[in-house]
Amino acid sequence: MRIERLKTEHHVKIEWVHFPLHPDTPTAGRALADLFGGRNVDLAARHAQMKARMTAEGLPYGERTMTYNSRLAQELGKWADTQPGGDAIHDALFRAYFVETRDISRPAVLLEIAEHAGLPAAGAREVLEQRTFKAAVDRDWQLSREYGITGVPTFVAGRYGVVGAQPYEALEQLVRKAAAEGDTEA
Repeated sequence: MRIERLKTEHHVKIEWVHFPLHPDTPTAGRALADLFGGRNVDLAARHAQMKARMTAEGLPYGERTMTYNSRLAQELGKWADTQPGGDAIHDALFRAYFVETRDISRPAVLLEIAEHAGLPAAGAREVLEQRTFKAAVDRDWQLSREYGITGVPTFVAGRYGVVGAQPYEALEQLVRKAAAEGDTEA
């Protein structure tokens, strides 16, 4: 994966910052046709484009027809980042949502994903029931607004960023640009 390669080749630290993508999505989810209704979006072409991008990066991509509220998944992810091996939750959530088209707004689904990723079920349950990482995700949402982020994924290094599923070379260029600027400021 591109991120792992960046970590290995450039010794970068990855920090996940969550973004309020369609935060008004109801608990039951929303059909993509409704979400994009009136926007002149060809859903079949959009899917084909995303699938091609993912395939080029060696990533699987399913055929979603629904979008689900990701707020609880983000809170779970923020907690997972504090746990040994917690990085695994991000790939597991990606796979559940974009490949298996699962409803990641449901706590039972999130608990299953957390357990499968090797995280302690009791801790995950507590996070979801008590919303102990709500404030942390609120801070992420504020930070993403301050950065002017408009889509996911967005990759930021230093004062630079790129939006969308980028090839490794674009991410590497971003990291090098930020590192070069850091060297001149040091």
